[in-house]
Amino acid sequence: MAEGRIEYQEELTTLENSALGGLDLVSDALSRTLEAIEHQDIELAQLVVADDDRIDGRYLEVHQSLIALLATQSPVATDLRLIASLLHVLKNIERMGDQCVNICKVIPLSGNEPPADAEMVKMILTMGRQTRTLIVQAKRAFLERDVEQARDLVRQDDVVDNLNRECFHHALEIGDDADRREWAMTMLLTARAIERIADNAVDIGEQVAFVVTGLFREFEDASHPA
Repeated sequence: MAEGRIEYQEELTTLENSALGGLDLVSDALSRTLEAIEHQDIELAQLVVADDDRIDGRYLEVHQSLIALLATQSPVATDLRLIASLLHVLKNIERMGDQCVNICKVIPLSGNEPPADAEMVKMILTMGRQTRTLIVQAKRAFLERDVEQARDLVRQDDVVDNLNRECFHHALEIGDDADRREWAMTMLLTARAIERIADNAVDIGEQVAFVVTGLFREFEDASHPA
């Protein structure tokens, strides 16, 4: 293999690792977001918002490098699929970070001592931890080119979806107190954001299948559930 080609392959591998490393940043952001929810820690929530610049910076840096690689190396076949998938994955990662920011921005709205409902907080935290598991598995599936592991993300995402629905029904029964209902609404926004992070992890799993097979198909099609 020519020296220039070896350098190209090494650069592509480095960019893949850097892109997928963004999932570690998201996982950390989600962990701190859950801690901020559990302890109503407004300062920690503000740190998550500020630290999103790291995720955005990773997105911009790797995205630009991948575009440059496309322009200068004219990759074909499997390499082209990989670069296309990584560009898609980067966008998913950026959106995941934004969802953590969205959650942390609503935490101060409920105050330092909100009229919290312990059961609903528990469901939110369970959702978040399950979603963090999806993020870790999505990264592993991509690195290992493991389509079955990627498809398993759908099963795990169902757990998150079910908890999201439970949160909605629980909020409907939270009571007539205005403050408690307002708090429940902020928690529904939180649950929805976590559910979207999990969906983005499944999207990354779909990119694994595309890299391996060369065909893109959604693992689940909401418009044609059958």
